[in-house]
Amino acid sequence: MRKDRLYFLTFISISVIFLIIASLGVKYFIKVSANQLIEVQLESSKREANEIAKLISYQLAGGIIRQTVIENVQNTIENTHNEASFICVFDWSGKEVCNPDITKVGQKVNSNQSLLNSLNEENSADKLYDLLMNRKKEKENDSIDIESEIVYISPVKDSDLIVAAHTNLNEIATQTQKLKTSFYTIFILMGVLIILSSFIAVRIIGSYYEKQLELKNINLESELINLSKLNTDLVAYQQKVVENTNNEQSEIAADSGKKRILTYIRNELIPISINEIAYIYTENTITYVICFDRKKSTSNVSLDDIFMSLDSSLFFRANRQFIISIASIQKIIKYGNSQLKILVQDANVEIIISKNKAAEFRQWLNI
Repeated sequence: MRKDRLYFLTFISISVIFLIIASLGVKYFIKVSANQLIEVQLESSKREANEIAKLISYQLAGGIIRQTVIENVQNTIENTHNEASFICVFDWSGKEVCNPDITKVGQKVNSNQSLLNSLNEENSADKLYDLLMNRKKEKENDSIDIESEIVYISPVKDSDLIVAAHTNLNEIATQTQKLKTSFYTIFILMGVLIILSSFIAVRIIGSYYEKQLELKNINLESELINLSKLNTDLVAYQQKVVENTNNEQSEIAADSGKKRILTYIRNELIPISINEIAYIYTENTITYVICFDRKKSTSNVSLDDIFMSLDSSLFFRANRQFIISIASIQKIIKYGNSQLKILVQDANVEIIISKNKAAEFRQWLNI
């Protein structure tokens, strides 16, 4: 039940994160795409306006009557109002003389000077979408019939005529809406795929680590059982050693090694019985002998030589630094990767038995 709840919360978290990122990203992508679309249309309109302005200028310079030129342009651009962009011509008084919608000929042009000034700047592409959409909102809020906006003007040389490039706001809004629909559809499909694939990946990875954790727990339980058995056998062996010291077996054990070793306390020579030794260690080339009563003395004999003279059933060479007595071991605990840590009775010392030595130590305890 807890795992199902965890998977459910993971699914919800991934969904929320994706929705937050998508809500921010989709607006940016729509704006960038719309800007590119409008920029392409603007460049096309600029080029068309400049070409028509040059054409009118050449015709007027060639002696063609002004009215004839205007009629020719009107016949050329008439009925093109449904396009995303179109061309019109007006004079210096602001009255239109050519327009795709012939009913608007003779009317005043509808233009936004601030819009024109903004679009004539170098980085106008980043402003097109906001500027045109703001004009579209003005139309909706004020109920003004604003179908198009002048985005570029090209004066005709040596004439009072001006060629203007219009952008159809309705067409731009329609194209932008199509972009939004496409982007939202893509993001929804992509979101479903990402969320489902992430959820499945979490389930697979979670199941894998659960199996690994179960296997690790099983191994840990096995190690704990073995460690418990090791400590139990340690107690039994210590009791056996104590009993041996009180009967004839202790004499046999004593004959197999030295009964005492010579040590020094300052300049005094002190003999110490083997049964009194808790552990022996070396530090900075000096060998120290520690007794059960915490008395500490030194020896001139190396650790290797001392161990050779001791009863191997009572003492164990734990590592290069320590020799421990069976009677001094308080507890054996697991340490690191298959290593063992020996805690000595009434002493703040920890003796580490390596992985390679652990098997020998178990055998020493008659396991």
